[in-house]
Amino acid sequence: MDLKKRAEELHHTPEPHYNCAQATLIPFAEEQGLDAQTMYRLAAQFGSGMRRGSVCGAVTGGLMALGLQGADNHTAAEFQRLFKERVGALDCAQLLQNAKERGEERGAHCDRMVLTAVELVEELTSGKN
Repeated sequence: MDLKKRAEELHHTPEPHYNCAQATLIPFAEEQGLDAQTMYRLAAQFGSGMRRGSVCGAVTGGLMALGLQGADNHTAAEFQRLFKERVGALDCAQLLQNAKERGEERGAHCDRMVLTAVELVEELTSGKN
């Protein structure tokens, strides 16, 4: 399965809406045979930075995906370090502010966050399954 393609497909589904955490997590869950609807509910409150502009939903979805892959604490820390290095921040509010300053549309920005998170999970867990 092309995980990035599936994440993008989910993120662009109008109904039901998949937030960044859900769009990041669900492809990895589906790959392991887990129920997408359960994962949808699990990640529901992690979108929009935990509904308050805190940690980006793509980051929390990525961390949940790492957990599904059996990643250790070092790998989770490396994921966060690399995400911040690639996009400039971990918090949704700051990421959105940065995007606004660059003139980047919110939808395109959030797509980029989801794809970055999926890519990092794949990179950090390649060969572990």
